Amino acid sequence: MAKFFGNLHLVLVVGLAAAIALMMAFAPSAPVDPNSIMRWAHLFFGVLWIGLLYYLNFVQVPTMPTIPDELKPAVSKHIAPKVLFFFRWAAALTVVTGLGIAFHAGYGAQALTLSGEGNVNLIGIGMWLALIMAFNVWFIIWPAQKKILGIVEATAEEKAAAAPRALIASRTNTLLSLPMMYAMVSANLG
Repeated sequence: MAKFFGNLHLVLVVGLAAAIALMMAFAPSAPVDPNSIMRWAHLFFGVLWIGLLYYLNFVQVPTMPTIPDELKPAVSKHIAPKVLFFFRWAAALTVVTGLGIAFHAGYGAQALTLSGEGNVNLIGIGMWLALIMAFNVWFIIWPAQKKILGIVEATAEEKAAAAPRALIASRTNTLLSLPMMYAMVSANLG
């Protein structure tokens, strides 16, 4: 058992197989179609993205000042780069699958232009919040973190300037995640 649960890739493959089995078992009452698969993928990537956002903001960032200097490289050289890899790709895939759902269902353009009614505009606001958040991940947080973590060459001054920029963008994403999730959950577009 320990060998199985020690292998993340194997656990994910078995989890995917279990999800497919569940989909097939309930296909008569919950049809499996491209939109349902896209929704499932959107939820998976969204949970990964927001989960890592919350891990960074609630755990890693507040804890770093209390970690002894000799232990900080364990986080900055090993943990943080891996977290940021999954963080940024989960953001991208959440956006791609979300846009896929909206355009496949036929409300994507109205939602993005906020030219629909009621729930279409609500989901549109959620989409825009997610797009702003993804922009922050890819174009503010990640470039700043590459400097902070030493992934790219940067002077001490550039690293010092990058830290507050990354923190503000990350905290902005935490702030925006709350209304974004409300919009996504409450729109109920089928």
